[in-house]
Amino acid sequence: MKVLKFGGTSVGTAQRIKDVANLISTRGKNIVVLSAMSGTTNSLIEISDYLYKRNVEGAKEIINALENKYRRVIDELYTTEEFKLLASNEIRDCFNYIRSFSKDLFTLFEEKEILSRGEIMSVALMYHYLREQHVDVALLPSLEYMRTDKNSEPDTQYIKEKLETLLERNADAALYLTHGYICRNAYGEIDNLQRGGSDLTASVIGAALGAEEIEIWTDIDGMHNNDPRFVEGTKPVDELHFEEAAELAYFGAKILHPTCVLPAKLNNIPVRLLNTMAPEAPGTVIYNTLPSHRIKAVAAKDNITAIKIKSSRMLLAYGFLRKVFEIFETHKTPIDMIATSEVGVSVTVDSTKGLDDIVNDLKKFGTVTIDHDMVIICVVGDLEWHNCGFETLALDALKDIPVRMISYGGSNYNISFLVSKEDKVKALNALSDNLFK
Repeated sequence: MKVLKFGGTSVGTAQRIKDVANLISTRGKNIVVLSAMSGTTNSLIEISDYLYKRNVEGAKEIINALENKYRRVIDELYTTEEFKLLASNEIRDCFNYIRSFSKDLFTLFEEKEILSRGEIMSVALMYHYLREQHVDVALLPSLEYMRTDKNSEPDTQYIKEKLETLLERNADAALYLTHGYICRNAYGEIDNLQRGGSDLTASVIGAALGAEEIEIWTDIDGMHNNDPRFVEGTKPVDELHFEEAAELAYFGAKILHPTCVLPAKLNNIPVRLLNTMAPEAPGTVIYNTLPSHRIKAVAAKDNITAIKIKSSRMLLAYGFLRKVFEIFETHKTPIDMIATSEVGVSVTVDSTKGLDDIVNDLKKFGTVTIDHDMVIICVVGDLEWHNCGFETLALDALKDIPVRMISYGGSNYNISFLVSKEDKVKALNALSDNLFK
């Protein structure tokens, strides 16, 4: 059995729902995970924002516009009145449920209830369409098995037991359909796995069942070796190690949610990235393979701030770095890159929240300088230190570009460069020219 996850763009229109239905109905007895239709979650967040601000009229305008979109999809999707009515009633109930919050106190709990409707509606549309096409499909409601523990991590034992029970109850089905993203927390309340959480849903299901493979279907044919928005002639990477995929996901390759790979990696289940618009394309497979002795891809992470702390007290002193890092821990700010010398340390962060307070605390220990609007360029591949020359290729590509920081050796799969925002596109193209052509 495989787990197939389809993102919002893959089910973003009536025609795309039909295309996905045709694809999954011929693939065998698998579990299909669906995200909300593209644009839906953003609209639900906007509705929630209006309700937080007690602007009921503004919320209802967005609700009505979104409901009209779903009505048009239903009219185009179904050919029989029976299933058109079934889908219409279920979608109407969802929107009436969203409207019911407009008169009450609105909190984070109610927002999560509203956000859950996106996946509930997309699964309902697919479920009724598959049944109209005479596919023997069984619905596995994620709220009946997907749960997080008190640390907001997937409760793997609970998920495994409940999911196996649901599968046994529907053993005769030809196909299984479930919701991505949404879950219950340790207290039984409706919650979610954060944005991009449908990838994690698929990975957790695959790990719980020991799936043959996890397929992530999006609108691009695998993970490319550079950003196609800024570099011409990029190509899909045929295979990646889980560590390489995690590096690329964290440093800007948005096709894969960074946390998605962990359950699959720990359970040695391959993850394949595929394109709904070109299902015949081989895509990218991610697994625990041995390194392939080559550089695989380049990614970029924007909106980076570099902080440099210089102090003569650091010279031959112990405890200095601990004091610096405790400041970032106090302000709950993670660090991306680190570079040290005898009298200074430079770090990067991807959030400016609390930056003024961090700088004020750091000034107790030395002179602090800040560089805004920076970009981390990440080169990923088999960069184990015994492999001669790979880091030189990357450095040579950037010989005409000012580099603020370099991070190498912390990982066997990554060398990172910090450059200004103005040099980002030039750096990406220079690396492609030197590494892949």
